[in-house]
Amino acid sequence: MNRIDKKFKELKRREKKAFIAYIMAGDPSLSVTKKLILELERRGVDIIELGVPFSDPLADGPTIQKASERAIRNANVDSVFKLVRDIRLKTKIPIVLMLYYNLIFHYGLKRFVENSVRSGVDGVIAPDLPPEESKELRAITKEHGLAAIHLLAPTSSTERIKNIISASTGFIYYVSLTGTTGARSKLPKELSENLRKIKKMTKKPVCAGFGVSTSEQVKEIQRYADGVIVGSAIVKVIEKNIGKKNTVRKVGNFTEALCTR
Repeated sequence: MNRIDKKFKELKRREKKAFIAYIMAGDPSLSVTKKLILELERRGVDIIELGVPFSDPLADGPTIQKASERAIRNANVDSVFKLVRDIRLKTKIPIVLMLYYNLIFHYGLKRFVENSVRSGVDGVIAPDLPPEESKELRAITKEHGLAAIHLLAPTSSTERIKNIISASTGFIYYVSLTGTTGARSKLPKELSENLRKIKKMTKKPVCAGFGVSTSEQVKEIQRYADGVIVGSAIVKVIEKNIGKKNTVRKVGNFTEALCTR
């Protein structure tokens, strides 16, 4: 049982729902990223989703695309592994890497998984890798105890939902809206119905993200899901405060207001 499984087990025992925060590694620097991880944990975040910058982030909206552009000068796969190794001296918070499959493929699947585990990474999300094409990666992650988390779209058929549930470990990432990432003022009307349907089909944790930007939206999603994922809204606060001395504190204040429960 890795740190993700332990966290969901602990939250279930406490009758709580997970709050997962996404930040981009190296935005605005790797040293700030380390401070942000520790601050976010202190403010109540349960799991960190750590983006690895990529030159062509197709699934991301403008906020995270700009974060990737800023970070790509500062971070790559190896430097992110080093960051996680360093942070593991200070925290046991579950860390999931979100990165495009091209980075994993060129790094080497076995080498990537082995170095992930050695560094203290708990799970991986490759948003552009469908489960039908992930068998080789999943076999290696299973062997090494690394969670392989897949995305489930609102447009997924019942058969595809079953396939993604079967393929996913750690948790299932439900994309609450179609399109790219980015904060939205309203959540889709069908969100609760879709989450109820998925929850009836699996005992694995189901977490929803994409477009979540307010505490009201967080609470609404947590009524139906096992956790909520917030990314662009947090990344926007980082962007607005780059170069300021209180960047980490302001991001912490904003995130704490979202995840207080």
